[in-house]
This record gives sequence, C-alpha cells and structure tokens, in this order.
Amino acid sequence: MDFLPTLAASISCLVCVGWLLDRSRLPKPSSLPLPPGPKGYPIIGNLFDLPIHKAWLTFDRMSKTYGDMVYLNVLGQSFLILGNPKVTNDLFEKRSKNYSDRMRSPMLMDLMEWGFNFALLPYGSGWRDRRRAFQNLFHQNIVNRYLPAQLRSIRVFVRNVMESPDEFSDWIHFSTSSSIMEIIYGMKTEPGDPYVDNAEKALEGFNEAAVPGKFLIEMFPLMKHIPSWFPGAGWKRQGLKWRDNNREVRLNAFNIVKDQMNQGTAPPSACRTLIGNLPDSTAPDRVVKEDVAIDTCAVSFIGAAETSHSAARVFFMAMLLNPEVQKKGQAELDKVLNGRLPEANDSPNLPYISAMVKETLRWQLVLPLAIPHVAIDADEYNGYYIPKGTIVIGNSWTFMHDPEVYKNPDEYIPDRFLKDGELDTSIPDPSTAIFGYGRRICPGRYFALNALFLMIAHTLAVFDIKPASDENGNEMKVENDVTGGSLSQPIPFRCRIVPRSEAAIDLIRNSDLME
Repeated sequence: MDFLPTLAASISCLVCVGWLLDRSRLPKPSSLPLPPGPKGYPIIGNLFDLPIHKAWLTFDRMSKTYGDMVYLNVLGQSFLILGNPKVTNDLFEKRSKNYSDRMRSPMLMDLMEWGFNFALLPYGSGWRDRRRAFQNLFHQNIVNRYLPAQLRSIRVFVRNVMESPDEFSDWIHFSTSSSIMEIIYGMKTEPGDPYVDNAEKALEGFNEAAVPGKFLIEMFPLMKHIPSWFPGAGWKRQGLKWRDNNREVRLNAFNIVKDQMNQGTAPPSACRTLIGNLPDSTAPDRVVKEDVAIDTCAVSFIGAAETSHSAARVFFMAMLLNPEVQKKGQAELDKVLNGRLPEANDSPNLPYISAMVKETLRWQLVLPLAIPHVAIDADEYNGYYIPKGTIVIGNSWTFMHDPEVYKNPDEYIPDRFLKDGELDTSIPDPSTAIFGYGRRICPGRYFALNALFLMIAHTLAVFDIKPASDENGNEMKVENDVTGGSLSQPIPFRCRIVPRSEAAIDLIRNSDLME
C-alpha cells in the first residue's frame, strides 16, 4: 500500500510538468480566428471530445456541425479535422511543404520503436531515404514483376479455401503474407510461420497505440521514463512486448538473407538486391544505408500484408450482404474467362470486377483516418489561423461517404463507378483518398490494387459465398460492422464458401502455380 501515495504523487508531478510543457505549445496570438469547433474546458480543453473508438464517425458528426475544418485543443495541443477533400487537397497537396511532417508519438516511436516505418517519420532526410528506397521497389512501372508471386499465392489460397473453407480468414492472411514474404525476402512460408505471427502481433499493437489519445503518454511524454515495474504502468509493459515483436520483424528475416548471401544460397528477392547495393562494410555511410535497407524490407512486409488482408475481408463481407453483386461479378467473369482462371492482364476486360475493387476500398476503409500530418509552421487558410504544430487529420471516411459524390454511400454499389459498361472516370477514384495525401501518399498502392483485383477475381470465378447456418439450420445474419482502431476491418463473421461447380473444382485442382 505504500506504493499508492508514491504513485499518486508521481503521476501528479508528471501531469503538472506535462501540462506546463504543453502550455508552451499553445497557439500564438493572431488577428484571425481559429477554425470552429466544440467549446472546451479550462486547462484540459477538448480532452473529452477526442474519441478513441471509431473516431472517424465522431469526426464526421463534428464536420456536419462545425464545417469542413474542425478545431480541437487538448491540453494545449491543437488538432484540425478536415472533412472536405478540397480543403485536404489544398493543404496536403498544394501546401505539402508545410504539411508533410508527422506527429511524434511517444508510445509508437519511443516505446514501441515503430521508427522503421517511414510513414511515421518526421519530414526530413531519414524519411526521404526510406521512402525513395520503398518507391524504387513498388512504383507503378515495376510492380508487374511481382505478379507471378501474387498469382501463386492467390491460387494456393483458392486451393486452401476449397479444402478448409471455415478458415478462409486465416487463408486470406496467409496468402497476403506469403506473397510479400517471397517478394521481399525470397522466402516461402507455411501457416503459423513465426515471422508472420510476430508481424501480426506488431500490427495489433500499432492498431491500439495509433488511436489519438488512447494512451496518456501521448499527452505527457515524460511518462516514458516511468519504470515498467511501477504500479499502474501496465501500458508500458504491454508497449515493451510490442517493441520486442517489432524488433524481430525488423531484423530476423533480413539477417537470414544476409547469412544466405554470405553462403551464396540467397534466392532472388528485394532484400538481396538492397543488400547487394550497399557500400563496402568499411564505408562511413554503411550503417546508415543498411538501416534504410532493413527498414524498407520490414515496412514493405508488415504494411502490405495487413492492409491487403483487411480489404479482402471487407470484400467477403460485402458478398454476404449483397448476393446480387456477387452474381453480376460472376457473370462477367464467366463471359470473359471461358473456363479458365483470371490473369492480371484480364483487368481491362473486367470493368465490373474493377468497379468492385474500387467499391470495396470505398465502402469500408481499411484506414478511415489518414495518418495525421503536422503543420511545420503557422498558416492561414480561408480566413482561419492554423497554429504551428497543429495535428491535421484528413477524415477519408467522410470523403468516401459523401452522399453528394456517392449516392447512398452506406450501400455497396459497384455500378456507381460504371457508365455504359465501362469505368466512369468522372466519379472520384477512392484511391485518391484511401492511400494518403500529398508527399505522404502510400507508394505501395499499385501493389495493393493488383492484390485485391486478383483476390476478388479468383474468388468469384470458382466460389459462391453464402451465409453460414446455425445449429438449427437457419441462416446466420452478418452485421455490417468493423473494428474501431486505427486500422479497420470487419468484426469476425462466418460464411459458407462452396465451389460453384465440378468444373470449378477441377479448375482449382489443376491450376498452374507457376513454381
């Protein structure tokens, strides 16, 4: 019990010190008003207005009340929520020099060591070096070289689902992980691979810690110095476990490839290429450049695997809720494929499937809120003052559910992207929002789009997706609901996945895996 007064005193001191530090970041005086927003309380400001569960829905309601720019102040830290794509484009694209920085999360960066993910790094040389290396691997003109690996993993996926359909979600995850593992590290994986499991645990931690305001350390960074054994420091003990997962994800596979190269046994891979391009071990910049290579490989794997998995699960949920869409997709595939499996170059001849890719990404966004940007300097926009250091969040969910742009936005309607049987270029492409903005847009978007197209096309070509039945034989209802963290995906659901015909079974069994 002697610990309790000490704990209370320590936390009080930390709160006071943190508050004083935060006060130093209060907006500078300006003749222009701050953007509108809910009225806060003395000292804590809008602390109780900052949501931690499905924040995009709360921010959407705020935008409907206060307008396209909503200002919040939490313990002296300014937040700006953007609820309009034009405003977002004006700030993140046209003024990208001022809005390309990132907030430094003490939980993610200091405690959990997520600094290997260049998407979270502050604007500067470290970010530029890692983004350039990543883009060299995944830019639009190079991703087609990865299609054979993606096709292999998808065709293994349909075989696995045919054999054990109840585990379809696990097979989705294995498919997305195995293809990127082969591409980045040249390694073939099996279900339960420890590297894949560690990556999944690391992403679970990211999903928890990346929610603004979820952990008190975000407001009071000095709390990172609290010992992990201290009473009430369970958040730190959990953060250190996530850190250990991150370290293994970052280094283990990379070191295996290094050892293979020393033995002359490393198969072709992006990692082998990056290591081969490093300067000599005695070069003064060797350590820095090797860190860039390590980080590029790790973020390539961990990012592509989880986002593709989440988007694929959205597709399966959409098919359960919209059987008529499933039938239309199958009809187009039957007409074009004529009894074979899809190939990547079928995309121009499959406009409805391509529209399903767009609608899957729009309907339930994997990342409903863009990773926050930070204003490097104070700014003025549309008659409002934006303080230096403001955390600026683009609410992509609001953009993708604007009824003025997408009629009946809560419904899954691929036809909204079609006109006269072709893709309608006048309808805003969801990829302009869901992959980030400005200089921070995700360079891996073309790889992700290929993966989702192949997943949807192969699944509908050979399977029917139907509701599961309960113990009484009644169809089980599926709720259109998603998790509430920073990465969103459907809550677990059951379904029946059955081959469409005997011909489909033969097609799966005889599919060319291009070994």
